[in-house]
Amino acid sequence: MIRQQQKSKALDHALWLNFEHRTDDKEYGVVQSIEHDYLIIPKDHPTVAGETFEVLPNSYTSLSYDRIAEIFADRNSLWFWEELQGMFSTANGELLRFILAYDIPLEKLIRYSLSARGYNKEMKWIGFNKAKEVWLE
Repeated sequence: MIRQQQKSKALDHALWLNFEHRTDDKEYGVVQSIEHDYLIIPKDHPTVAGETFEVLPNSYTSLSYDRIAEIFADRNSLWFWEELQGMFSTANGELLRFILAYDIPLEKLIRYSLSARGYNKEMKWIGFNKAKEVWLE
């Protein structure tokens, strides 16, 4: 059980845990506690029978600039947000402007990089040729 003061941060954390545990069928959810903070707990935990879980986002496509500012201002941010912030804050500004100016397809660059590692979407080694089939569909 993990406690978070902010609902948005709890939802982010649960979403990450669900992604991280996607191969072992462990699913996490968020419930509000009696202390009005938020608990991230496995959905099969015996103490949550009948609890109503908060709805987790399906994606971050509608992530607002205000929410991004909130995430980046958090002094105790979740590790994956910290890593993403670090990637962009240390990148050369001209390179970032170039990416925007010429619509560089970041998704394709990420997929290509993942295919070159030889793993599938569940992080199982499948070899480079099969990984290309998985990631470069």
